Amino acid sequence: MKRRNFFSLLLVFFSTLLLTVSCNQAPKEIPTANNPVTNTPPIVIGYSNWAGWWPWAIAEEEGLFTKNNINVQMKWFDGYLESLQALAAGQLDGNSQTLNDTIAFAGEAINGEVAVLVNDNSAGNDKIIVAEEINSVKDLKGKKIAVEEGVVDDFLLSLVLEKAGMSRKDVQIVPLETGAAAAAFASGKVDGVGAFPPFWLTALKRKGSKEIASSKDFPGAIPDLLVVTEKLIKEKPEQVQALVKTWFEVRDFMEKNPEKSDQIMAKRAGISPEELKLYKEGTRFFTIAENIEAFSPGNTMKSMPYAATKMADFMKNVGFIKKVPDLTKILDSQFVKTLNPDKA
Repeated sequence: MKRRNFFSLLLVFFSTLLLTVSCNQAPKEIPTANNPVTNTPPIVIGYSNWAGWWPWAIAEEEGLFTKNNINVQMKWFDGYLESLQALAAGQLDGNSQTLNDTIAFAGEAINGEVAVLVNDNSAGNDKIIVAEEINSVKDLKGKKIAVEEGVVDDFLLSLVLEKAGMSRKDVQIVPLETGAAAAAFASGKVDGVGAFPPFWLTALKRKGSKEIASSKDFPGAIPDLLVVTEKLIKEKPEQVQALVKTWFEVRDFMEKNPEKSDQIMAKRAGISPEELKLYKEGTRFFTIAENIEAFSPGNTMKSMPYAATKMADFMKNVGFIKKVPDLTKILDSQFVKTLNPDKA
């Protein structure tokens, strides 16, 4: 479930971007009962292995796209990185991705990238795990912390340290891919690790290890989004509106049919019902009203405009982006506001 692991391959991606685009072909639609072939080409939306995005499988299974008169092809990616690349290269009309990744690719995407919906917030699924002898964040001073530099759990570590009056300079950052970071911690090579599922399960196998902080402590810091192209919004705004409407109908279906919903999501994710329950506990789905709040200006991480500024500054400071993109162009609240105009 390498959800946010792409910076190590970023240079390779940009060097092959033009070749990818030139070879790009629209995916062939397969007629099914739930996704009939129409006179209009399908809107292709990517998604991958994260609890907040599994519910899109319900929309396909239950025919909710058809119900809303929209022809959608959900394209599953085993690797999250590949979905990011595909959207930036113009192979997708939309993708399921995090705010920080949207910021990272915003300046390079051929058709632009705009977040139109908050699916969920990580509410504990991103964790800082530490060794037995560490009992507070202050105890991390001078310790070796393994993180995948520049991505979500490195950002989480920075927030944790900042809250304690510290910074990344107060610890020894050991830059490792998330899976390798968890393994290094489990084997005793480092004193702490920042990780997301399923890697923190590996980290917690170390005797005496424990969670010292998580995304649950920083509401809004890690939003998971539906991001579509500027081109789609310009050419087919009604289809974008139907996509957003469908998502909330999926959420309604989940509340009314929890057992069936869990079966569909577990099958799509390739996990057991027990694992599904574990990961759902660390995922907080957003209502329409919470979406509108998240898109609104503010001075806390619950406000995406504020969070985007902090994330962009962080990524620039650690060298993962050279220039902060125009953040006003990557957030568009009009579609969630239309569903609940009284809250707009």
